[in-house]
Amino acid sequence: MTLAEEMARMGARARAAARRLGSAAPAAKANALERLAGLLEARGEDMLAANARDVEAARAKGLDAPRLDRLTLTPAILADMAGACRHVARLPDPVGALDSQWQRPNGLLVGRMRVPLGVVAMIYEARPNVTIDAAILCLKAGNAVILRGGSEALHSNMALANLLQEALADAGLPEDAAQLVGSTDHAAVTALCKLDQYIDVIIPRGGENLVRAVTEAATMPVLKHFKGVCHVFVDASASPEEALNIVHNGKVQRPGVCNALECLLVHKDIAPAFLPLVGERLGADGVEFRACPRSLPLLGPTAVPQREEDLGQEFHALILAVRVVDSLDAALDHIARYGSQHTEVICTNDHAHAMRFVREADASMVGVNASTRFNDGGQLGLGAEIGISTSKLHAYGPMGVQELTTTKFMVLGQGQVRV
Repeated sequence: MTLAEEMARMGARARAAARRLGSAAPAAKANALERLAGLLEARGEDMLAANARDVEAARAKGLDAPRLDRLTLTPAILADMAGACRHVARLPDPVGALDSQWQRPNGLLVGRMRVPLGVVAMIYEARPNVTIDAAILCLKAGNAVILRGGSEALHSNMALANLLQEALADAGLPEDAAQLVGSTDHAAVTALCKLDQYIDVIIPRGGENLVRAVTEAATMPVLKHFKGVCHVFVDASASPEEALNIVHNGKVQRPGVCNALECLLVHKDIAPAFLPLVGERLGADGVEFRACPRSLPLLGPTAVPQREEDLGQEFHALILAVRVVDSLDAALDHIARYGSQHTEVICTNDHAHAMRFVREADASMVGVNASTRFNDGGQLGLGAEIGISTSKLHAYGPMGVQELTTTKFMVLGQGQVRV
């Protein structure tokens, strides 16, 4: 059997499983997720052992620190994964819910009903926690899912996928509702991208090259989790201490993730007092500043002159672009030019500026006086996320259970005919 034929068989099995899962009782889906949480806890040592094999091989190949961080599982991460399973299990089941309902003059009752997307293919890089997050959200929403993780996480993903299928079987649901592609050949992704007769939507989550490659190859709709060029604008009226904490958290807490801060914009009136604080605190944590001419003398010894390519850059490292701007208008212009529609934040005590920023900054999450790191499904109350959509159709921002459904029209009549 060729690899293309193998992918087609997986697609056909997923399509059949999706039909069963779409009509499954909410209790059965919840039971599967609760069972999965228990398995993650009971078999945690096995999961960590499988992950250790991946991490050891990745280190030997020279995988960089940000990707090693995303690859590594810990007891705390496993506990978070189990917690996400239980959180999603207890969320309201969206399938069959009516978003709205109205009556036409002819007596027809019209409604919009939530329904599963069908079969979701998830293409992602070395983040084994995504295996669980993606699967539990798809299953809760009544979708079958085909998972294709990065080769660096193969042993971790296989171990987690086995737990998924065991939990589904224990709950009386089809094991084919969650399938993992075992091949690390890139041809498997190419084959999946052509299976529009089985797969309803494909979600790439990873580096810019992965997202572009999937988008160009896919014959079905693509929900893009594109790069995170996240900005914080410190307005003239901002509280320096509060803004400093927000900037520090956004850049330093976990620099290798998509909602990490990549560019700091500072109003010219607050820059002389604020930027030396940034230089001292973030510089002590090893941050290198790529500084514009006005910010360079204010940031201390770890600042270097900024190049044009430093703007609009996702560094995934302890590197921060810094630019002094003359106004809110200038900050918004910069974001419109260099942002990636991921996350934008303003630090301000001017209500009018805050509301204007919220309206005009085009991003999947816009924040006021809060870290960029909050653009995350778990942090925003979704339980987990399958990705952060930076395209606007049909979702924008972290995608949880609701975003993995669509709506269809339901029409209830009493014999009406069109005239």
